[in-house]
Amino acid sequence: MRRIVFISLFILSSLFAAAQQEVPFTLEDRERIIKLEERLKSTNERINSTNERITSLEKQMNVKFEAQQKQIDDLKTMFNWGFSILITIMLFILGYMIWDRRTAVTPLRENQYQQKIEIEKIKTALKEMGESDKKIAEILNRASLL
Repeated sequence: MRRIVFISLFILSSLFAAAQQEVPFTLEDRERIIKLEERLKSTNERINSTNERITSLEKQMNVKFEAQQKQIDDLKTMFNWGFSILITIMLFILGYMIWDRRTAVTPLRENQYQQKIEIEKIKTALKEMGESDKKIAEILNRASLL
């Protein structure tokens, strides 16, 4: 058992010793890092140019959106005016119809009133005739006018 512990400690210590050794930094590594930095710079430049394009596209989209919004507002205004005019015309036609009916019915009412007056005059004349003539009085009694 001691042997296993001793061997495992030896293996672990050799692993730690190997892990702590310095890794030599060569010129190749330096050149790789420089190339990597250059690639990062070019990638950053591309990202920045893409961001600028996106910003300009957003501005263009905003301008187009505002123009479309103005057109929609103009259409709303036009529809409001159109509906207002239609409602006004309908109310005018309704008013004209009412006025026309009243002017058409008024002469009929006046004519009816005059006919009633004439009928009353005829009735009174017949009643007076019935007082003097018995035959007319009999006819008026049968018609229930006396």
